[in-house]
Amino acid sequence: MDRLYLFPRIPGNFTEGRIPRERRAAGLRGAPDRRTTKRFFLLPALLLLLRSGCSDGHTHSLLYQYTAVSESIGDLPQFTALGYGDGFLAGSYNSITKQAVSRAPWMKKIEEEDPHFWNWMTQRAFLSGQRFRKDLENILQENNQSRELHVWQRLYGCELAEDGSERGYDLYAYDGKNFLSFNKATLNWTAANAEAETTKKKWDADLDRGWRKKIYLEGECFALLKKWLDYGKEARARKKPPVVTMSSRTEVDGKESLLCRAHGFYPKEIDAFWRRDGEVWLEDTLQGSVVPNSDGTYYYWLSIQIDPKERSRYRCHVEHDGLQEPLDLAMEEAALSAVYFRRGRMVVLVLLPVILIGCIGYWVKKKKKEEESTTSDDALEAVMNYR
Repeated sequence: MDRLYLFPRIPGNFTEGRIPRERRAAGLRGAPDRRTTKRFFLLPALLLLLRSGCSDGHTHSLLYQYTAVSESIGDLPQFTALGYGDGFLAGSYNSITKQAVSRAPWMKKIEEEDPHFWNWMTQRAFLSGQRFRKDLENILQENNQSRELHVWQRLYGCELAEDGSERGYDLYAYDGKNFLSFNKATLNWTAANAEAETTKKKWDADLDRGWRKKIYLEGECFALLKKWLDYGKEARARKKPPVVTMSSRTEVDGKESLLCRAHGFYPKEIDAFWRRDGEVWLEDTLQGSVVPNSDGTYYYWLSIQIDPKERSRYRCHVEHDGLQEPLDLAMEEAALSAVYFRRGRMVVLVLLPVILIGCIGYWVKKKKKEEESTTSDDALEAVMNYR
């Protein structure tokens, strides 16, 4: 089952989880290399977890992502925390503003019920940031790494399935690699590599840490998730139809690639495929995953490679709860729509001066009736002044 990518959808600035290229070049010692920039992206294991940890209509999730860096880089924060509800950014905190803030409209209901909610989240994020950065300092000391830029990341949260089953997890990454994962059944940690073994032994011996993780993942996390689901149920009940567009590109081999995009739709479930001569066509087709937009809607795409002479045989077929009836869009129809829009603008541009001249003439005629003594020269002057 297709799931969502979370972190590739995060805006490209460090307060949202990564460092902009221009900031890296200005703030790091020397030019940034590939090893440095890769550290700011989550490791593959966390990306896979995120793809399986987001809402698919049958599973709901509450996820938190922490990112800390070992040294200051200009005015960029050394610690960032992001909170996600069902794959959508709900709140954020960073060590510069030192203030947790809402990132979702439906979060206002929580603020109305509890005016101190974000103050509580701010205090919690501040303390979590201190502990998180302390863990990074310990790892640097254990590995004798204090002169380079290093990145420490954490992803933790819980999932609630439609059948009532629950799942919690807590994963850590270091410099873009798997590092540690928590087993809440045994209260032990699993090291992903030799570099993590020292930290694993320390954390295994810290039973208080293990129990705190277990209590949160099995209790508090689900209480918060259910609360957020209740606040956001009106937003989830809405139906917004997709906006479907098509484009084409000629390939080197003379083939033509058609791209069909559906964006701005909700709920997530959508059925889209290619048809040739009215029949479902799967040959030479590609499709993406359904991914979230920042406004709470979703985006999806599919493509097909065809002989351009047979273009008229193909249709992009889209079905969604927000549509009154399924869409069947051909490339010619999409092109005509674009041409019609462009011609419409040209018509407006042509008619606008005509309308303006007509209005001026009417104004002049009216002035003549109101002021019989007005000469033709006066009228001309009035028109020139008006224009």
